[in-house]
Amino acid sequence: MRPLQMVDTKTQYNKIKTEVDAAVIAVLESSQFIGGKVVADFATHLADYNGVKHAIPCANGTDALQIAMMALDLQPGDEVITPSFTYIATVEAAAILKLKPVFVEVDKQTFCIDPEAIEKAITPKTKAIVPVHLYGHAADMEKIMAIAAKHNLHVIEDNAQAIGCNYTFSDGSVKKTGGIAHIGTTSFYPSKNLGAYGDGGAMFTNDDMLSEKLKKIAAHGQGARYYHDIVGCNSRLDAVQAAILDIKLQHLDEYILARRKAADFYDKAFANHTKITTPFRAAYNDHVFHQYTLVLNGVDRDALSAFLAEQKIPSMIYYPVPCHKQKMFESFGGSSYDLPVTDWLTERVISLPIHTELDEEQQSYIVKNVLGFANR
Repeated sequence: MRPLQMVDTKTQYNKIKTEVDAAVIAVLESSQFIGGKVVADFATHLADYNGVKHAIPCANGTDALQIAMMALDLQPGDEVITPSFTYIATVEAAAILKLKPVFVEVDKQTFCIDPEAIEKAITPKTKAIVPVHLYGHAADMEKIMAIAAKHNLHVIEDNAQAIGCNYTFSDGSVKKTGGIAHIGTTSFYPSKNLGAYGDGGAMFTNDDMLSEKLKKIAAHGQGARYYHDIVGCNSRLDAVQAAILDIKLQHLDEYILARRKAADFYDKAFANHTKITTPFRAAYNDHVFHQYTLVLNGVDRDALSAFLAEQKIPSMIYYPVPCHKQKMFESFGGSSYDLPVTDWLTERVISLPIHTELDEEQQSYIVKNVLGFANR
């Protein structure tokens, strides 16, 4: 059996090595490392894939969130509603701009932001909502966009973990996550479903004016070279990463199918176990399984993680400390929040290896050890 990894980027690379190597060498030979045709082509292909008018590449997913908030003219003190059960970058981007994160509860089944909790948290200072499509499962965007329209709020989708996920609306229409809100953002961190061999990110929008503003902010606020119209930052996706991502984008649907196949294997193996809850799939979305996350009840999560490590099985806890309990958010009143579902999940979730190269022999070994521990 091949050694187990949470994400096997090396084996994945070996399968597309010829394509990737040729694309990288072409960039090196062109000597055009920043901007240029390769980055522009990738942006076009990414927009087409996600069903949006504009995709604007940038340096990483955190920058994408920050630039999106800047483009919407959010001002210090404005309130931004966000889940606490998410990676820190979602909330950190708001704090960097001196916005006030307002933490709300997540749905116990989907792990995504609870629309009812959003509505209850809205105040006259609320300006934006940042739903997170956690673990590859979509937040309930139809309800969220209706709430936003009712209260005249901006919505920024944090799509770092769910690129390629389809969301089906009640009228039967389908859109990809990241292309539903006013702005969508994503990350190309190497472990992501569409991962670079370095760092990278992108923003999505169907609004022509917002697109131009996002581009300007990411390029020092300039519309034309050396003419700076607004305050911006320096956030670029380099041409080497764009070339790699353009190749991998062609394989993304194939990668998603492989992840779903692995998830189905786990689901069947853990079905009906009284102490293990497998990932829920709401009817409105088709989960892309950035993570395969179990909820344990009556099993010592940390002891299981330690046991799996002894068996050379990696596992991860996403996330052991929710954002509202992080030290960095004490000044935002983080400790004053009462989020029982979030707290309950952080004590019980554990993610098992899931990636495009996972085979049944590896999964059988993982399942055998998880069940052996849970059945003690």
